[in-house]
Amino acid sequence: MTAIIQPVLHYQDLDKGVAYLIETFGFTEHVIHRTPQGAPVYAELVLDGCYMGVGATSPQPSPFDLGPTALYVAIGDPDAMHARAVAAGAEIVMGLTDQDYGSREFAARDYEGNIWCFGTYRAGPK
Repeated sequence: MTAIIQPVLHYQDLDKGVAYLIETFGFTEHVIHRTPQGAPVYAELVLDGCYMGVGATSPQPSPFDLGPTALYVAIGDPDAMHARAVAAGAEIVMGLTDQDYGSREFAARDYEGNIWCFGTYRAGPK
């Protein structure tokens, strides 16, 4: 089996976090797991065929609730993603930039402080 690295972010209001990621960056909902009472506990979202997890912040201390983090998402058209994020009202913390290493990228902060970097750089063999 091939390893797949899937980031998981936690949001205090998971429904709001899922809605934000869908509206701002174009993720689609794959599945949301809920308690019998209907509270969301974990969601899987998809962007261009890549899956990521989004969990609800625990009311008790948890080793998985690490606070804000940064993610880099390699995409083909950062200009279009930047336009989408700006139109959705995202806080842009680094505008579209052509980097010395050949990537075109930008960064936005979500409402819970996570930094989302989108660019053309792809790790691994070229």
